[in-house]
Amino acid sequence: MRILLVDHHADFAHAVQGQLLDCGFAVDVTATLDEAAAAFGCACYDILLLELALPDGSGLDWLKQLRRDGHSMPAIMMSSLNDLGRRIAIFNGGADDFLPKPVSTDELIARMRAVLRRSTQMTTPVVTFGNLNFDPIGRQVSVGGRPLKIARREVCILEHLLSRAGRTVPRASLEDSLYAFDDEVSTNALEVGIYRLRGHLSQSGATLKIKTARGIGYILELNGAASAA
Repeated sequence: MRILLVDHHADFAHAVQGQLLDCGFAVDVTATLDEAAAAFGCACYDILLLELALPDGSGLDWLKQLRRDGHSMPAIMMSSLNDLGRRIAIFNGGADDFLPKPVSTDELIARMRAVLRRSTQMTTPVVTFGNLNFDPIGRQVSVGGRPLKIARREVCILEHLLSRAGRTVPRASLEDSLYAFDDEVSTNALEVGIYRLRGHLSQSGATLKIKTARGIGYILELNGAASAA
């Protein structure tokens, strides 16, 4: 699950980014609308966290344009300007929630989870494949009803493989979903993540496996199943 945070207050943005990374999300941070638009053109986002007043324009005006263009991802707006008329305008402009600044990062993340849970995009809150269950909001994995503790990066790999279970997921697609723009990535980071995830699945008794499509990518399939491209 990938998040775009648009806020020019660097200390706040980095604090939120750090907590979201710890929770298992990939997070891109931009400080201006121009940077946000460029990021939006390069990646698909599950939720938008957006400051109202940015150095190069109004976050609300940009959100309105996104809605006119047909983008329906949830959006939470933040601002130190907290009068009733402005809050009404923010909701009427397409925001799913609003938080007045200063913002508690814990509250922001809690509200983000709530918005995602009630979003129409999240029609199936828990993904099941074989005896594995994955909660994309809580970032929780279980096998046979037992919690499976795995690192953030392996959770992100599993999530993307689950979204195309039984089909080949290209390596480039996995890498794009796994890393934010400013992540430091080693050349074998994906292979290491896949290796560790395979170990967790095998040791936990999961009835699924990750198969390598040599030169192409990876396939998540049930044990004994024939894979499809």
